[in-house]
Amino acid sequence: MAWPAFAQQVGEDIDPTSEAIAAAPSGLPSGKSLEAEAAIIGSITFDKQNVFDLTNPKENNALYRLANRWHIVTRDSVIRNQLLFVEGDVYSERLVRETERVLRQNAFFYDAKIEPIRYEDGVVDLRVWTRDLWTLMPGLSVSRSGGENRVRMSLSERNLLGRGTSVRLTYVDNVDREETSFQYFDRNLGKSWTSLFVEYADASDGDTADLRVVRPFYQLDARWSAGVTFFDNAQEVSFYDLGNEAAEYAAEYQRHNAFYGWSKGLTDGWVRRYTAGFMYDDNLFSPVPNGDLPVVLPQDRRLVYPYFGVELVQDRFESTSNRDQMERTEDFFIGARLWASVGYASEDFGSDRESLLYRMEFSQGFGSIEKKALLLSGSFSGRFDDGTGTNTALSVNARYYNQVTDKRLFFMTLDAMAGENLDLDNLVDLGGDTGLRGYPLRYQTGESRFLFTIEQRYFTDWYPFRLFRVGGAVFADAGRVWGNNPLGSAPLGWLKDVGIGLRLAPTRASGRDVIHIDIAFPLDGDPTIDRVQFLIESKRSF
Repeated sequence: MAWPAFAQQVGEDIDPTSEAIAAAPSGLPSGKSLEAEAAIIGSITFDKQNVFDLTNPKENNALYRLANRWHIVTRDSVIRNQLLFVEGDVYSERLVRETERVLRQNAFFYDAKIEPIRYEDGVVDLRVWTRDLWTLMPGLSVSRSGGENRVRMSLSERNLLGRGTSVRLTYVDNVDREETSFQYFDRNLGKSWTSLFVEYADASDGDTADLRVVRPFYQLDARWSAGVTFFDNAQEVSFYDLGNEAAEYAAEYQRHNAFYGWSKGLTDGWVRRYTAGFMYDDNLFSPVPNGDLPVVLPQDRRLVYPYFGVELVQDRFESTSNRDQMERTEDFFIGARLWASVGYASEDFGSDRESLLYRMEFSQGFGSIEKKALLLSGSFSGRFDDGTGTNTALSVNARYYNQVTDKRLFFMTLDAMAGENLDLDNLVDLGGDTGLRGYPLRYQTGESRFLFTIEQRYFTDWYPFRLFRVGGAVFADAGRVWGNNPLGSAPLGWLKDVGIGLRLAPTRASGRDVIHIDIAFPLDGDPTIDRVQFLIESKRSF
């Protein structure tokens, strides 16, 4: 028996988001059934949607028709290069869902779905559905956070000629510097899984050059990875105290890395990976001419070392919406992950000291992201310089999601770090966009910090001009910083704030940024700070 080919139907009031992407024809076997029957993949067709759905009367207007006409839809070859299967392969439900996640990582796609559309005589035909985003983005943004204004102007194209490459020219004026930068990124260089990233920035306090050629572990079953990276940066760095610049110094960084990784692939739901590499890490610090000198400068350090790492990853993912985004498919890793690496810097390699470097990371999800989920992660890192523990840091992050209703989510997050004998260029801040929205930017600095946030998130059906999803939040923050700060005032203890916020999530522009408009009220701290803090900023999360 032949199953009929699929015909897409979208209602007038339905937005083609993740929930509205038409499903496979009724009666087709499920993905698990196709896998159990060892179905062979036949034809793969591409259903590529432009930025606006002109079959929907609400989007069929002169402006949106013009936008579609000027937009070059992603080429078939770009999508095909990112598929983890080809015609003739045995159908794998796991690979199909993993391919969806891979496609959704592209900044130029709003969403991606893969569904069977026909099944006959053991052969299944698949349809790959994608919806493009508008990728030519002239941008002008003015934001305010922690009492400081920021200006950003940019011109970017994240899907040049529909080929998946990205170019960007940016001008930024913020509390730290003025900067003009150029970026180029190709995720699939020469139809391979090797990516190329190039950036050059000319700033008021120095230059940045960044080059990365990397073939990652692009899928769970990938057997090898490799890469080289080169990074040079010169800039002026400031110490802050109570939101005010207290001193500054000049910093020069050179970080170059080459690595190779290997794996036996996915076995019984787990992946074990190994990585070996060589790192050159040179850091130089000096006073700024005519600047406010710090009491002490960070210590120069040059670390040249081979390193070895081991990673263990569990194959466990879930997808949903209305968590950190609005009405958009979100992919969450809720399995277990362990990663550890160790390196040894020697004077024989060109280091200025003998040093043992180590880092360990973990993450684990509990529950289901569809209802209630707790996502834990953390790290422990540092080094032994000539036998002395240095730059030791233990960090823990916890995020809790509880879906109260379809349009209401309770969210909590805890972010804590305990540091000891940190490098002075590695201190932690708290205030403004670094947490504690009711306080000035970088209000306190130290070696350790604790931040706790609760939010009641609201997701509405308001869809202005079919360009933005609208939400809101009521929040409370509490946190503190402690530990060594050579220029800081005495710790102020626990600081708290409350506030309300508006959230705007663009649905047609590339990226996953969410615009935050917050009003926060500090409950503690220096009485001289403003009792109302107004913040406008763009984040990758609600």
